Amino acid sequence: QEQLVESGGGSVQAGGSLRLSCRASGRTGNIHYMGWFRQAPGKERASVATIMWEGTTSYYADSVKGRFTISRDNAENTIYLQMNSLKPEDTAKYYCAARSFGSTTYDRWGQGTQVTVSS
Repeated sequence: QEQLVESGGGSVQAGGSLRLSCRASGRTGNIHYMGWFRQAPGKERASVATIMWEGTTSYYADSVKGRFTISRDNAENTIYLQMNSLKPEDTAKYYCAARSFGSTTYDRWGQGTQVTVSS
């Protein structure tokens, strides 16, 4: 069964750091991209950072550039999101997602992990 399982969320004060992890299981050979998305209450889900499963291409939302870093460990089928200098506006539920080859959308999603940043 294909699954994405996130971990690493929590509560932190502004200026602090957190590291999110997402492990993919099941059929991973067809993954083209993986990424992190977030959704705050009353807002639409938005892309935070994405990375090619094989290769170096990555993307960051302007709001997190210079503070967040996405990385992967293919041997562990895991991606990470290192979040530094966190701000209250980073508070959201963070979701891991995967996009398959040939797909134009992210077609596999994790359950999400909550990140809360207090001022």
